[in-house]
Amino acid sequence: MSLPTIVLVHGAWADASSWNPVITALRERDFTVLTVPNLLRGIAGDAAYVASAVAQRTSGPVVLAGHSYGGAVISGAALGGGDVRALVYVDAFLPDDGENVVGLLAGTGSALDAPDPTAVLDVVGYPGAPEGDADAYLKASTVHDSFAQDLDPAVRELVFATQRPIALAANVGPAGPPAWRQLPSWALVGTEDRIIPPAAQRRMAERAGSTIVETPAGHVSMLAAPDVVTGVIVAAAESLG
Repeated sequence: MSLPTIVLVHGAWADASSWNPVITALRERDFTVLTVPNLLRGIAGDAAYVASAVAQRTSGPVVLAGHSYGGAVISGAALGGGDVRALVYVDAFLPDDGENVVGLLAGTGSALDAPDPTAVLDVVGYPGAPEGDADAYLKASTVHDSFAQDLDPAVRELVFATQRPIALAANVGPAGPPAWRQLPSWALVGTEDRIIPPAAQRRMAERAGSTIVETPAGHVSMLAAPDVVTGVIVAAAESLG
C-alpha cells in the first residue's frame, strides 16, 4: 500500500509555516505533505474550505491533522471531502456536535478564559465584518507567557509578529457532527499547555476514543517538540496498513 498523503491544518494565530519542522521530518520519511490554509472565520465555513481543498488536491488515503482551533476544523472537514482515513489532533479542540471553543475553555483555567478578553487579546475591527464581529490578535504578553512560553524568546517574537487573527465569531460558532465518531484518531497533549489545558485536552480525546500521546510542551508542540508530533502522525499513517 502506498503511503497516505498527510494534510496539515494550522490553528488560530498561526499559518501553515507553523508546521515547517514537521513537514520537513515527514518529507524525509517519503510522505507527500500538504497544508491547507485555515480561514479562521467560523468552524462551518472553515471546515467546508478544508474539505474542498482536500477533495481537489489529494487522491488516495489521507491523514488529516489539525492544531488547536484547527482540530475543530478537521473534525468537520474529514467527512466532507477526500479519502480521509485518520485524524491527528495536536494541542487541539475535539468538539462534539453543537459545542464551541468558548464553551470548551470555560472553567478550564485557560489563559484565554479571562473575565476581560481584552486583557489577553487585541480586538481589531475589519472591513465588512458582520455586526458584532472583529478580529482577535494575541497580545505580546500572551504569546510570551502562555501561547509559546517554552520557545526561545526570538522565536516567540516571530510568533507574535506573524500571527494571523481569528474572528471572534469563530470561537462562538457551533461545531457540526464530528468525524472522530467515525474515524480513528490520535491526540498529542502538551502537558504544559496554557491555552487548552491538558486536562481539557485529555477529556475531549478520551471522549473521542483517541490514542493519546503526551509530551512536556506548551501549546505549540509542533514547534517545541516536532519529533514527537511527527511520530504521532507517522503512527496514524502506519495504522492504515
